[in-house]
Amino acid sequence: MSELPTLPVTFRPRSTRVVLLTAAVAIFVVITAVAMLLKQLSPGERVSFVFTALLLDVVLLLLARPKVVVDEDGVTVVNLTNKRRLEWAEILQVTLRAGDPWVFLNLSDGTSLPALGIQPGLARQRAVADARALRALVEARSAADPEGRQG
Repeated sequence: MSELPTLPVTFRPRSTRVVLLTAAVAIFVVITAVAMLLKQLSPGERVSFVFTALLLDVVLLLLARPKVVVDEDGVTVVNLTNKRRLEWAEILQVTLRAGDPWVFLNLSDGTSLPALGIQPGLARQRAVADARALRALVEARSAADPEGRQG
């Protein structure tokens, strides 16, 4: 097993995030410029153009939000609209199978939590490396505290 990452560590889909944030800025600039350049638009119509650009940007910013933050006490999974804090003992397994859109955390309560912060989309090798690092951290924590994992 390779060396564990130094905690705290944040995993997020960097390439996807760069594309989304760049698109958000570009969309806002272009739509706002079009609104200002079209002389036949009323002030209210211009405002509606800018408001539409802001709504599109909100969607893109939500898509860029996912991350997985790992620290000494556990894991925080931030997905599109929700955030969940997990203790180490709650995580039984980290999986990223071929074809999976993101990592899944199998939990001690029998459920599975998607962790969108590690997704193979634009950078598959990076996602696989991040999933392995997270898996190694979970395994190291479970070996260090086997009592806490008994539920």
